[in-house]
Amino acid sequence: MDGKRVLVTGGSGFIGGAIAASLRADNDVRTLDTDPDPPAGVTAIEGDVRDREAVEEAVADVDVVFHQAAIVSVERSIDDPNETHAVNATGTLRVLEAARRHDARVVAASSAAVYGDPEGVPLAEGARLEPTSPYGLSKLALDHYLRLYHELYGLETVALRYFNVYGPGQTGGDYAGVIEAFLRAARSGEPLTVHGDGEQTRDFVHVDDVVRANLLAAETDAVGASYNVGTGDSVTIRGLAERIRRAVGSDSPIVHGDARDGDVRHSRADISKAREELGYRPSVGLSEGLETLVEDRRVSSASQNR
Repeated sequence: MDGKRVLVTGGSGFIGGAIAASLRADNDVRTLDTDPDPPAGVTAIEGDVRDREAVEEAVADVDVVFHQAAIVSVERSIDDPNETHAVNATGTLRVLEAARRHDARVVAASSAAVYGDPEGVPLAEGARLEPTSPYGLSKLALDHYLRLYHELYGLETVALRYFNVYGPGQTGGDYAGVIEAFLRAARSGEPLTVHGDGEQTRDFVHVDDVVRANLLAAETDAVGASYNVGTGDSVTIRGLAERIRRAVGSDSPIVHGDARDGDVRHSRADISKAREELGYRPSVGLSEGLETLVEDRRVSSASQNR
């Protein structure tokens, strides 16, 4: 992808920043964020996706919008469903309305949380959609808005249902950031806390593969659809903790805390549709991704201690 005018909402965040960085060399890239800190070579616009005027200014004259701005925590969505809906659903509507006026394609971050707690895995896009949290429900609203804006107004839209994304630049926290949280704990000798029995499974996909999925979606003819972005493989959370502890060479204990509201038991993507229609093929396996992260931490720590 080159020679395009691009907007990345949430462009100072983990995934948005990675998308912006990947495009800046060959495209005119701007970001919209409440606390702008974009990659070098990117134009920053300070604003909130809930603000019509800010979104209108940001979308003006762009070819593609990568809509990544969101509240991404399940726990936070349970604590504050109103704000989660306002940012994730109403914010998406603001972006779509502006994109409709300026005829810009919208590639948006949906989530595996739209599936809720499934009866079985892997999950194909046609699986039952019954979110178990306000976060998942807000992302389902995003999915439906993108589909409707394509069907009703002819807007080119693609929704990408991210599974559990990890990689450089991520902060710890909810399950989406559990790898980072485990790495930090293992490196500091603190306990790795697993919520529940640890037998719940997740499909962890590297941010580099998520970026590639976004770039493919920006140029596909298969618009008006939703696609899973995962690997097709899964690991238990307990098993993940053990792998990270071994990779770091840590003696940190693994401890168990209470299960959390809104969490699902099993999650694994069927990526057949994305592979066939987008040409998406994940290239970073979990073992490779973990090894790279551990080495990055070692190099970073060594440079800071010089």
